[in-house]
Amino acid sequence: MENDNNKIEQEIPQLLELTNIHINDFAELVEKNLRSNETLKQWKATKKKIIEFLRFEFKANDIELSSIQYSFAQKFYKFLAVKRVPALKDPAAMKQIKNLKQILNVAEANQWIAKNPLQKFKCGSEDPEIMPLEIFDVEKLWRKKISIERIGKVRDAFIFQCFTGFAYQDIYNLSKDHIVNVGPQNEPWLIKERGKTKVAEMVPILPIVAELIEKYKNDKYCKIYNKLIPVNSNFRYNTYLKELSEICNIGKPLNSHLARHIFADIMLNVLNFPLEGVSKMLGHKNIRTTQRYARVKKSRISKKMKDAKSILFDDNGELRKDN
Repeated sequence: MENDNNKIEQEIPQLLELTNIHINDFAELVEKNLRSNETLKQWKATKKKIIEFLRFEFKANDIELSSIQYSFAQKFYKFLAVKRVPALKDPAAMKQIKNLKQILNVAEANQWIAKNPLQKFKCGSEDPEIMPLEIFDVEKLWRKKISIERIGKVRDAFIFQCFTGFAYQDIYNLSKDHIVNVGPQNEPWLIKERGKTKVAEMVPILPIVAELIEKYKNDKYCKIYNKLIPVNSNFRYNTYLKELSEICNIGKPLNSHLARHIFADIMLNVLNFPLEGVSKMLGHKNIRTTQRYARVKKSRISKKMKDAKSILFDDNGELRKDN
C-alpha cells in the first residue's frame, strides 16, 4: 500500500512540470488552428517568469504544488513589480498571476490539488479600463510630418490599426488576399479570421486605410512578403510607438493594443455604430468582450438625449400631445 501511495505522489507534477503540461496541451490546439500561436508565446513567457521567481525566492528549480499557498501570489507579484530587473508594470504583473491561476486550475481539475490556493487572489488589472486617444490626437498623429522612416512606418501601421481595429498579429499577417469586394457596389472590405479567436473580423476599407494600402503597394518589404503594411516585430513596433508618442506630444504611451480601443471608441462614440456592429468588426466571440473596449462617452449620451428631447418635448419644453 505504501508503494502505491508513493506511485501516486510521483504522478503529481510540480509547478513547472504542470506548466509544461499546460503549454504542450495548448501547443496541440495551436497546431489544429484552435488557438493562437501568439497566445502560446505568452504562456511560454509566463513560464520563464515563474522560473525566475522560483530561483529568486526559493533558490529552487521547481516546487511542489502542495507547497503553494495564497502568499505565493503576493510574493510573485512583488517580485515581478518591484524586485525583478526590469520590473513589470502593474497590469503586466497581474497578467502573469492571472496566467498562474489558470495553470493551477488545471491542477485542481486533475485533482492534483484539492483547491486552487490562488483562487481568491484578486488580479486588479484583469479588466483594466484603457482610455483611448481622442479623435483629435489621432488626427495629430496622422498629420505630423515625420522625417525618421522607421517611425513614419510605425505611425502608418498604428493609424491603420486605429481605422480597422485589427490586432498586431492580424495586421502583421494581412495580405492582398484579405481584400474582398462586398455587395452590388463591390465595396472593398478587409476580411480575415482573427489569430486569437478564430472568429472572422470584417471591416469596410475607409479612405484613410485605402490611402495607406496604396502608399505601400510597391514597398519592397510588402512585395517580397506579400504584406499590405510593413510591420516590425511586436517588440520593435511597441518600442517605436513610444518614440512616436514623444515626437507627437501625445502625453501618454502608445502600444499596439491601444489601437483596437481607439477603433472601438471611434465606431461607437464618433460614428454611432451599435455595439453589435462594433463587436462583429472587432472579431469578438461575444459582446461582453466588446463592452470592455467600447465605453460610452458623455458626448454620445448627450447627443442621444438631444434627439430624444425633440421627440418627447416641443420647443417650449412641454410634452408633445401626440406621444
